[in-house]
Amino acid sequence: MPMSFDASNLRLRMFATLFFLLACILVPAACSSGRGLVGELPAGTETAASPIEQNNSLDLLYVTNRAPAASANDELSYTSFRGHSLSFGSVTLARERLRFHDGPAVQPDASLHISRTTKLGEFPKSPYPIELTRQGPRRVPATVDAHILAAAGLQGEVTRRLAMAKRKEVVIFVHGYNNSFDDAAKATGKICNTLSAEFVCVSLSWPAGGSGGAFYGYNIDRESGEFAVSDLKKAIRIISGTDGVKRLHLIAHSRGADVLISALQQLGMEAYATRSSPTERYKISNVVLFAPDIDLDVATTKLFGFVSDPDAPFGAKATPYGLLPPIGSLHLTVYSSPNDKALALSSGLFGSVVRLGRLTSASISSKEAGSNALWRNSQLSGIADFIEYRGSAGFAGHSYFLSDSAVQKDLRALLRDRLKAGDPGRQLVEIKRPFWRVLSRNSRLSH
Repeated sequence: MPMSFDASNLRLRMFATLFFLLACILVPAACSSGRGLVGELPAGTETAASPIEQNNSLDLLYVTNRAPAASANDELSYTSFRGHSLSFGSVTLARERLRFHDGPAVQPDASLHISRTTKLGEFPKSPYPIELTRQGPRRVPATVDAHILAAAGLQGEVTRRLAMAKRKEVVIFVHGYNNSFDDAAKATGKICNTLSAEFVCVSLSWPAGGSGGAFYGYNIDRESGEFAVSDLKKAIRIISGTDGVKRLHLIAHSRGADVLISALQQLGMEAYATRSSPTERYKISNVVLFAPDIDLDVATTKLFGFVSDPDAPFGAKATPYGLLPPIGSLHLTVYSSPNDKALALSSGLFGSVVRLGRLTSASISSKEAGSNALWRNSQLSGIADFIEYRGSAGFAGHSYFLSDSAVQKDLRALLRDRLKAGDPGRQLVEIKRPFWRVLSRNSRLSH
């Protein structure tokens, strides 16, 4: 029987409401007039503070394929629109430290805001043009020259920062849905502070946070993430190839996890085709995913796709029965939460059985656990750990990596102190390997 107009209209209104709620939960700014800043002081503390005692700054390297904004006062900023060239430069965060009247303690990270953005270089516009020669088509030599010059400039900036860093390691952060360029930089700054600013920190910003509104914004950002994969892959390859880089650590949040995993899938196939591994070829040591907004089956296919393709060339030819490249120090850490309301809505919208960012040891049956390559291969190789967060810190339980101190301490123990799950210093309780639970005051209060 055909659906009546009233029934169709009701379903449309319900679908629109669900999209609106998704935007409100993922980014409360979509439904309110104010937008929280990374490291912002709790409400009510501003009046208790005396004038700024000390100003210092945190300088980050940024790489982005966002379109630049036209500014009347010549201040550089980047929009949510897709740019067709990859730019890089320096973004400086003003980091204020305030002294409070009720005690001598100085509060670090009282606020972080962008004070200056400086572009240092730019790659040619994509797609690169080709020309026809008698031997066949080729890339235009002038464009290749410009690419080589830009790559050398990016590597030169990484080298300069390595010389000043305590560790000769690079941390790259990939943000999630509806984040502006400034949001991404401030989140990267927060992570860099968590790691005691010992690493070269890079904000890799893709064109999210568009003006599509609550109804269309999520899908626009989803496709912009797909658009960004090629440039993200290019940036990781160039940065990892810089002389002096010892290790590369990749961190992603929410939709940024899908963008990063897609880039890693392509880099992994590149490495496999050259009889190498991501660790050996690109120096990738850790991949950390916070609240990843990606379907479990999709993530598994992208992460282990090459294992299921024995016909893929391994060097000059395929070696179906041969040994796989050694994993080396590569390790995947996934932080998930069953209390993540944003991913609960995302799962409902896209018909996902399990969103990776809501995966827990109890969320799937033992039969599924035995047949799924993600944790079966994880158990065999020890390549991955899945850490459950049972608290509700962060709006809608989605941004706990920036707001819960226990999660921040665990990230510091993982990257800075190089501790494995189960080592003293990692505040984790084993559920059943590779599943763990992070010990958080917020988590204990939630039970």
